[in-house]
Amino acid sequence: MSEKEEKKETVTPEVAEKTPEEEVTAPSGEEESATSAPKKGEALLYMRWSFDTVEVSDLGLKKYLNLKEIMIPHSGGRHEHKRFWKSNISFIERFANKIMSPGLIERKIKGRGASSYAGKKAKILTIIEKAFSIMELKTGKNPIQVLVDAIVHAAPREETTRISLGGITYQQAVDVAPQRRIDMAIKFLVQGAIRAVYNNIKTVEECFADEIIAASNDDNNASGAIKRKEELERIAISAR
Repeated sequence: MSEKEEKKETVTPEVAEKTPEEEVTAPSGEEESATSAPKKGEALLYMRWSFDTVEVSDLGLKKYLNLKEIMIPHSGGRHEHKRFWKSNISFIERFANKIMSPGLIERKIKGRGASSYAGKKAKILTIIEKAFSIMELKTGKNPIQVLVDAIVHAAPREETTRISLGGITYQQAVDVAPQRRIDMAIKFLVQGAIRAVYNNIKTVEECFADEIIAASNDDNNASGAIKRKEELERIAISAR
């Protein structure tokens, strides 16, 4: 009987050592799979990035930055002929539409400002997807959040308007409406990225990624959008 008791004593500690490890490893694997998998019914941008954790730090712009979940930023221009309806579409689509707008380059066609990406929506959406991938690799963050931070930092708070009284014309500092702040921020980001493309060995996707990352970090040395914003605010301060 003493030999059997010794065998039982030698076996039971091994079993006791294995069972806690099994109990610990099983829930951890379940938790990892739950956090990595997208939520049921959630629409991911380009089937990769989630809108769930994106936040707007500027409360004045929160109402006008549309963060609705979309897979492809293309609505077919449903907002075109309705006033202020651009706030109802995704800000990523507004960013893509601004790239197609004329006046981004100095060259003119038949007296009008031209854009090398005019009408090429599918090409622009591909460029944005590749730029987002580069941003994710460089920052390790959600590229949607990086673009939101770039827009918040590049949005000017003051600008100047021209006032004429009789034969006198002068500049007066005025506050910028939230809707216009977003429009100007997107415009500055696109112009800064497009200007960096010319005479540069980097691709257009890398230029867009670098401009957005620099603007999200509020770097006025590397971002053309931040430089333009600070210039407008400096002129507005002198015109007070």
